[in-house]
Amino acid sequence: MWKWLNRANPEPSFGEFRRKFDQMLGHGRHVFDLASNAILGGADPDVIRDDLFRTDKKINKLERLIRREIVVHATVHGTSQLPSCLVMMSIVKDAERVGDYAKNMFDIAAQTAKKRDDIHADLVKLKAAVSALLAEARDLYGSQEEAGARDFCLRADKLTDHCDQQVNRMVGTEPGTSQPALSALAYRYHKRVMAHLQNIVTSIFMPVDQLDYFDEDKASRDS
Repeated sequence: MWKWLNRANPEPSFGEFRRKFDQMLGHGRHVFDLASNAILGGADPDVIRDDLFRTDKKINKLERLIRREIVVHATVHGTSQLPSCLVMMSIVKDAERVGDYAKNMFDIAAQTAKKRDDIHADLVKLKAAVSALLAEARDLYGSQEEAGARDFCLRADKLTDHCDQQVNRMVGTEPGTSQPALSALAYRYHKRVMAHLQNIVTSIFMPVDQLDYFDEDKASRDS
């Protein structure tokens, strides 16, 4: 998709869009790490609250700026630019949703009692993996490396399967698990962050009409 987009839009304005989008991804990783630490690492929610919500506001501001720039670009260049502008609107929303799910994770932090040791250890491991994927997605977006993007999506897909398996274990089937509903939510939020990252990374190697392929395909397999 990006090869087509760059050919269709050589103007400097698209370089500015990519710079702002890169900032969104960086902020997304920061709020994810803050929220995860509140749930898993024992960080005091009151201490990190201001930083998390301040950073999320930066993400939202960047999304609005990019949207305005897209509208201006489409107005100036006419309908010929409409497909590329719609694509950009799509992946920008994926980046914004990372911040939203981080806030969802933060909201359950204060309600989460100490989890059973094996669940807590698994969530800590999952958090580290997703945080690394957030950084890797940003690097791949910058390098546009197709082979690395495909490998990224395969690895992320395995982690989303693991989240589903853990949720299925806990919901009504695991006696003795402390607050299984909150643990299940933590897995679901991690899974959704990865799904939005996959949507962004697939833009490196999927054609425009199949953007969001991994997320949609996964949903059809799960249904």
